[in-house]
Amino acid sequence: MAVENWVAKQIEFLTAFRRDLHQNPELLYDVTRTAASVAEVLRTAGVDEVVEGIGRTGVVGVIRGQTNTSGRIIGLRADMDALPIIEATGKPWASKIDGKMHACGHDGHTTMLLGAARQLAESRAFDGTVIVIFQPAEEGGAGAKAMIDDGLFTRWPCNEVYGMHNRPNLPVGQFTIAPGPIMGSVDEVRITIEGRGGHAARPDETIDTFPIAAALIQAIQTITSRSIDPMDNAVVSLCTIHAGNAFNVIPQTIEITGTVRTLREEVRGHIEAQLGAMVPQIAAGYGATGTLNYIRMYPVTVNHHHETMLAAAAAQEVAGEAQVSLDMPPVLGGEDFSFMLNEVPGAMINIGNGTSAGLHHPEYDFNDDVIAWGCSYWTTLVRQRLPVR
Repeated sequence: MAVENWVAKQIEFLTAFRRDLHQNPELLYDVTRTAASVAEVLRTAGVDEVVEGIGRTGVVGVIRGQTNTSGRIIGLRADMDALPIIEATGKPWASKIDGKMHACGHDGHTTMLLGAARQLAESRAFDGTVIVIFQPAEEGGAGAKAMIDDGLFTRWPCNEVYGMHNRPNLPVGQFTIAPGPIMGSVDEVRITIEGRGGHAARPDETIDTFPIAAALIQAIQTITSRSIDPMDNAVVSLCTIHAGNAFNVIPQTIEITGTVRTLREEVRGHIEAQLGAMVPQIAAGYGATGTLNYIRMYPVTVNHHHETMLAAAAAQEVAGEAQVSLDMPPVLGGEDFSFMLNEVPGAMINIGNGTSAGLHHPEYDFNDDVIAWGCSYWTTLVRQRLPVR
């Protein structure tokens, strides 16, 4: 295990810090306690600048190396927010806040980057500047975009930016990464069908919204099966339907919601256009009105090829070449680090969480054995990308 000695000195503190975050989860942008704890640790570590309130509740730490002949700036990002899930781990450090839990490991992501920041601020063994980015609202709030819109890369013009996420059931000490699209776009679909309500015993006096919804649901399923290249990855899932409140009344309105996931922006645009045509036209065929509200949330997460190889090289130094996979299969889950990768070249790597429940599961917990590996990855990446000449 090529984890460095300095990490061992921090493990007790970092483990306690991670478990404290786990016990006190916060959602979306309401991460004031978490952000304050992060800022306090950064200041205590001697980080040169600690800026709070970027993207509402984001925190940025600026660490300058012992030299700056390169003039380069590297960004390292971790997310801080939890999820609205009732925890079922039974761990001593389980969430103390009912209905909220760190079910995606953001408590671990934050802790690993903090550990690296403490070491970088102490050693300064690099040439250039590192900014550590602690982001709110990854889980559906587009906190990365909020930080960018608030001047993140204008104030600190990064040459490269990197992220890291834990992966359940990948062994501890292993990493996986791949160039190109690695996570899907995330869009929300809201469909409203407006017919004419009336008594269920007199359907001839109504425009029944139920057969319209049934026809539309069936038609939508042909978008991915009949209008997209079978080699392209895409999902259109309709997940809720709301209509009526009485057993004997044909409802005037039906509302349907769902999500669209793709790995190419061209496919994303095609699906949006298909839905935009289907919804009003199918409804009109029944004498009703169909309205689509298509909400683009997160773009496709695309790792830049060169930076992917650089991230893999750092992981290989830490874990050994055999412990780093470069053929990570893409998934259609979303990640708002995509906004950062659309602005600055970079890559996201996955780090093994060992045997565990899946992400967003009530029994999930971040594995504290991963902390040392993640801290070492971050500092190794900085040393490789900003070498002292």
